[in-house]
Amino acid sequence: MSIPRQTRLTLPQLGWKEHVRLPELRTGLLVAKIDTGARSSALHAEDISVIGRRVSFRFDGKLHEVKLVGAKRIKSSNGHTQIRPMIETEIVLGQHRFVVDITLTDRGDMGVPMLLGREAIKGRFLVNAGRIFVLGRRKLLK
Repeated sequence: MSIPRQTRLTLPQLGWKEHVRLPELRTGLLVAKIDTGARSSALHAEDISVIGRRVSFRFDGKLHEVKLVGAKRIKSSNGHTQIRPMIETEIVLGQHRFVVDITLTDRGDMGVPMLLGREAIKGRFLVNAGRIFVLGRRKLLK
């Protein structure tokens, strides 16, 4: 599916890495890799535990307990399949604020704590694969 020219001209650009915030999880600035090859988004989490319709996890040294919106079967880049808990939370990306589904997984060895997949960005942004931090730290909403 191609994006009409008029739409391409009006969508904001992202670099392949951007600063983001997750206000409901009280995060400071995070670096997220924008990955159009990944369908879903993922956040680094430790000590993940599903308790009924809630999930608890540690992120950035803080314990969080939030509503579980589902579980998603993810096939990783190394070919392994994993079922991950999924949460829904607000994300701030530059001057843009929207709700995104995020799976929880240990990304400790991945270099950045968050991966933002194409479901979160489609129709909202165009990715400039040759740049990073296009939206800039100073432009991030409070």
